[in-house]
Amino acid sequence: MTMAAALNRALADALIEDERVLIFGEDVGALGGVFRITDGLTARFGENRCFDTPLAESGIVGTAVGMAMNGLVPVVELQFDAFALPAFEQVVSHVAKLGNRTRGDVRLPLVIRIPYGGGIGGVEHHCDSSEAYYTHTPGLTVVSPSTPQEAYSLLRAAIASPDPVVFLEPKKLYWSKGVVDTSVTAELRQAQVIREGSDLTLISYGPSVPIALEAAEAATAEGRSVQVIDVRTLTPFDDATVMEAVRGTGRAIVIAEAPGFASVASEIQARVFEQCFEYLEAPVRRVTGFDTPFASPKFEHWYLPDVDRVLDAIDTLHWED
Repeated sequence: MTMAAALNRALADALIEDERVLIFGEDVGALGGVFRITDGLTARFGENRCFDTPLAESGIVGTAVGMAMNGLVPVVELQFDAFALPAFEQVVSHVAKLGNRTRGDVRLPLVIRIPYGGGIGGVEHHCDSSEAYYTHTPGLTVVSPSTPQEAYSLLRAAIASPDPVVFLEPKKLYWSKGVVDTSVTAELRQAQVIREGSDLTLISYGPSVPIALEAAEAATAEGRSVQVIDVRTLTPFDDATVMEAVRGTGRAIVIAEAPGFASVASEIQARVFEQCFEYLEAPVRRVTGFDTPFASPKFEHWYLPDVDRVLDAIDTLHWED
């Protein structure tokens, strides 16, 4: 099924299994969401379980906080990445801090779904990569799937979590297809080696994972053995899996769509340097979006990381040949 269908199935299965789960946001009801992720859920489960809200992101998240404090499990959709910014104060001041503020007496089982990233020919405010804002905020678990299977399994795990999860959905992968086994579970906070290799480790997440896999295949044709890691949960970060992989290959490149400065990619790069320095054969490189506002649809293919940019970075890694 497509990633969109996998997410829809995950939401439906959660609604069936737990009567406390509610889904709400702008246009998620009768329309089924701007990307149709919630298509059919209102008709199937009723307006008390999946319903539309006013165009007020701060109100959506604030309402979800109150619901979660009182025993419900809200799953809210903030329609586009940059549309979530009006709710940012609620996320930072309340969603992320309430558990710590109450010394764990009040937990927030709350999921905030945010479509993010480029690749759909959108304009600014519709194609931002804002993951660094959330990963910089202690108290949040931040997740981004890269396949339909991961979308299903990670969203089910996020809804089951007793603490808040920001669930970032790569828009350009909504129509990607793959086999989905609904019995497969996923662990939040665990990265995954999705391709084995011995010469180099490519580290990525969400929308950039397919680019990493394509680049690995192309590099293999050039005689390199390339390993690929899907980070999956951006924070808390799975140091153990990533560092073990890099220590085995001695070279690493981090790939992400977001601008590189003060980014998730730069944090991963720093962690690899700190924990794997004596194993490295070359500096850890980054292939990211540029430090500019997101490009217009005509030029976004220049802005987003691609296979050629990754291969160029691979060539700089101090190979003896």
